[in-house]
Amino acid sequence: MIKNKYKTMRYIVYLMFFIAPAKGLYAHHTETHFEDVTRHRIVYQLNKADPEYINHILFSAGEMLREYGDDIEIVIAAFGPGLNLFGKHPLRPVSPEARQRVRSLASYGVQLHACGNTMKSLGWTKKDILEQATVVPIGVDDVMQLQEQGYSYISW
Repeated sequence: MIKNKYKTMRYIVYLMFFIAPAKGLYAHHTETHFEDVTRHRIVYQLNKADPEYINHILFSAGEMLREYGDDIEIVIAAFGPGLNLFGKHPLRPVSPEARQRVRSLASYGVQLHACGNTMKSLGWTKKDILEQATVVPIGVDDVMQLQEQGYSYISW
């Protein structure tokens, strides 16, 4: 009886420290969850290279992820000067903290969409941007199509 009690206690501790905290920490739309439907969808426009502006967007995306967990799909659509955040060797200053935050958000399922037109104008190819980013042909068209699919559009 005592052995079973300790086994049950270990199981509860395991749940508390390893499984329970993971609940709700991943954005719903991941490579393995295409068929699942989320209640919330949001697309952030990222079209400036200003550090304060970038931090606002990354903070907001993180807060939405924490609030809605598996019930939200988040896209950060970068074009124009904002694309520098996704660049391996940005042409405008990007803080190491912002680069780390964007990678962290991507690891939790936040999608990063990079404008192909902006990339062409900069002479960039897929190898010049973060591996977590997906190239879309036209950034503004991507935002429009996401809105047509029910994504809420957020712009600062």
